[in-house]
Amino acid sequence: MNRSWRSRLLVLGTAGATVLAMATPALAAPTATFNIRDYGAKGDGKAIDSPAIDKAITAASAAGGGVVEVPAGTYLSRSIHLKSNITVNLAAGSKIIAAGSGMDKPEPNEFDDYQDFGHSHFRNALMWGENVSNIHFTGTGTIDGDNKLDTSNNPGSGIADKAISLKFCKNVTLTGITMRQGGHFAVLANGCDGMKFSNVKILTSEDRDGINIINSSNVEVADSIVEASDDAVVFKSDYALGRTFVSQNNVVRDSTIRSTENNALQFGSETCGNFRNIRFSNLKVTGAGKAGLGIVSMDGSVIEDIHYNNITLTRTTTPIFLHVGKRSRCPGKPPAGKIRDIHFTDISGTNLTSPTSVPGGPEHTSTITGRTDSMIENVTFTNVKLNVPGNHPASDANRVPPENSTEYPPRIFGVRPSFGFWIRHAKDIKFLGSTFEFEKNDGRPAFLTNDTTGVSINGVKVERSTGPYDVTFQKSSGQSVTNSSTTAGAELRTRTQN
Repeated sequence: MNRSWRSRLLVLGTAGATVLAMATPALAAPTATFNIRDYGAKGDGKAIDSPAIDKAITAASAAGGGVVEVPAGTYLSRSIHLKSNITVNLAAGSKIIAAGSGMDKPEPNEFDDYQDFGHSHFRNALMWGENVSNIHFTGTGTIDGDNKLDTSNNPGSGIADKAISLKFCKNVTLTGITMRQGGHFAVLANGCDGMKFSNVKILTSEDRDGINIINSSNVEVADSIVEASDDAVVFKSDYALGRTFVSQNNVVRDSTIRSTENNALQFGSETCGNFRNIRFSNLKVTGAGKAGLGIVSMDGSVIEDIHYNNITLTRTTTPIFLHVGKRSRCPGKPPAGKIRDIHFTDISGTNLTSPTSVPGGPEHTSTITGRTDSMIENVTFTNVKLNVPGNHPASDANRVPPENSTEYPPRIFGVRPSFGFWIRHAKDIKFLGSTFEFEKNDGRPAFLTNDTTGVSINGVKVERSTGPYDVTFQKSSGQSVTNSSTTAGAELRTRTQN
């Protein structure tokens, strides 16, 4: 190989493989551009521009791929129909806004008894695509529901309830854009493989959900801001497609997440299919009216191999919440699912109260609660530091939260009998090198377990309860407390009740 060709040999590292790419002397042909104004779009915020946008999308897709250019302007739109092999470039100063009527009707779905209306239908959206691939949103423009997308579970005729809806999609990216007022869902993706959100802003705290990733794999949310009133970033598995897929190999990283009334980072409640190998890292949770980091298995799913790393929590009602229920809202009424092999590392929380007024009160203790027939297994907490509000009397240590298998919000268990963690129906739970403190004196122990096996507390510091105990084990076995003390260095007062 001569020097000139050797210099063109590029070695590119990809996940687990090495790819060799040789540059050619000729430059690649530029990607064709299809400007929506050339197809009749006005961009004045008054004319309905979705027919022009559709024409540009159709032309780009028919050409084998191209850039659908959305120049500066405000484009009032009814439902826009996404096709494969297109890049929608939202130029600076561009905005696609939802019209208040004339949207596509929701398509029939024979499986709509298994999930809410919004999950069951995909075409009543500002933008939607089915069986599409290689779709990319780029630029710094905005997709805006403009307060015209419905947030109820029964939108009227001609009204959309989601901004972007994708069904059976592959290789979809959203880069740099902003989404506002997304209705019930800013993004609803079901049955998809390969999605990436990068440097995206989803600002829908006046509406409902941010990003719903359902029955989908190889999804990454990175370097983004997601704000919602309902679930902000959530992984689910429903039966809207007439089947389920394993949801796996998903990543949420280097982002800021906020939910004013519900969950910030969540699994469920729709949980028909299984989840595995999901990673959350380098995140700031700045609000959660329910759980900051939540996992619920309500409909039979196995949720396993989940890792949370380097996450800060503020204005969060319940910092960490793991719950196995038995709602069984899937065909065949499946038995209770499983939650296992969950790992929390370098998690810190301060100012742990709800960002808004929510049902059930402003704060709840972090919780692990399975079932007698489906214990939560193998959960590890390493360097977890939570500073909770406290201010509960010692009498609250006698509370016995109810069993509840049909509901999932953290508030269903009421005031917990401990301030750091309350654990029931679980085994092999480990706390390593962690610290639990309160802002105001609390009479409850830091930990209370009930019906557990193998709870290990090692190298942990807890603020001294004003009540008689720091750790209580009830009807539990195989537990250990080693190398642990109060934050002042005193020996922990431990009680075992069998």
